[in-house]
Amino acid sequence: MAQNALITGASIAGPALAWWLHRAGLHVTVVERAPEFRDGGQNIDVRGAGRTVLERMGLFQAVKDLGTGEQGLAFVDENDAVVAEFDEADLGSNGPTVELEILRGDLAQLLYEHTRHHADYRFGDHITALEETEEGVTVTFAHGGPQRFDLVVVAEGANSTTRELLFGPEVIRKPYDLYVAYFTIPRAAHDHKIARWYNAPGGRGVCLRPDNKGTTRALLSLQQEPAGYEHLPPTEQKQLLQQLFADAGWETPRVLEGLTHAPDFYFESVSQVKLGHWTKGRVVLTGDAAWCAGPFGVGTTEALVGSYVLAGELQRHTKDYRAAFAAYEHLMRPYVEEGQDVPKVGPRLSSPQSRLGIALQRAALRIAAAPGIRQVVSKLAAPPTDAIELPDYKQAD
Repeated sequence: MAQNALITGASIAGPALAWWLHRAGLHVTVVERAPEFRDGGQNIDVRGAGRTVLERMGLFQAVKDLGTGEQGLAFVDENDAVVAEFDEADLGSNGPTVELEILRGDLAQLLYEHTRHHADYRFGDHITALEETEEGVTVTFAHGGPQRFDLVVVAEGANSTTRELLFGPEVIRKPYDLYVAYFTIPRAAHDHKIARWYNAPGGRGVCLRPDNKGTTRALLSLQQEPAGYEHLPPTEQKQLLQQLFADAGWETPRVLEGLTHAPDFYFESVSQVKLGHWTKGRVVLTGDAAWCAGPFGVGTTEALVGSYVLAGELQRHTKDYRAAFAAYEHLMRPYVEEGQDVPKVGPRLSSPQSRLGIALQRAALRIAAAPGIRQVVSKLAAPPTDAIELPDYKQAD
């Protein structure tokens, strides 16, 4: 019988799982490499089954109240003229902007505050080794002595180091030939509640999104094959972006000026994580560490759903963690695989290389945004976040 669980990772999946495991009657420890709670991050959303999980946690309204205020997405040209616009009010849960738009840090903070009195959080530490015994898993940390746990859950990000300790050669990374940089810049007087997306030749994209902090969230995207940029130091990544986007036009000079001083700069090579199985003995993966789909509207939702299902199956199969892990994979894998079913050509279509490609893209967007058509197009393009029937797990006595 599992009574003592370790979760590694304190972003979204980790604290959400801590909430559900405590509800299931387990003692929970959460270890996080960062020296303190990280409240930064960009705009994320919760859709479909993720909304249901928040409702069952009693946090739906709290998340809604922390919303960024984003009301839709407009594609603009170099003169800031709107090419096509998709409003949240018209499209509901199917559009690029949905009801539950929130900053990553705000959602993580909310989950942390609702679990920190029930779980033992340890910041500034990480796992360096795991050894399974008949009694459980002996975990060695970078700081402090080894400890034994009945179960270990890896709820880290796509680049999880703990996952690599056990699953390293089995991990498949599917690159999207896409680089993305995220950071925060000062808000301008003309920034408003509609996010704006601009494309420039060379597979370059610039996006400005509202937040609820009095600032603006910026995104720079570059569609090209992997070139090792993700391994450069942040200062060199910033210099690279300054060079590559210098002549992009629109509001890019303002964005690049903000990039120079951005304290929350994050740069990544976008890829998926694929594994044939998510468990090894008493260790189980969840969230991006198990199945990162990339930034296509499903990551946060799948993190919440995966945490709910994993904890629920452990509660249902109290005396057999193997059965619980098997049931968790059986329920989650079809849902995850559908969320990962994004063609590699997607980033290429959203980030054209030539002026002709941009012209064709804008023509298609104008058609897609036409009244009577945009609802159909948005529904077809919406990520499959409802494609799972969530069991109703009963709270442990």
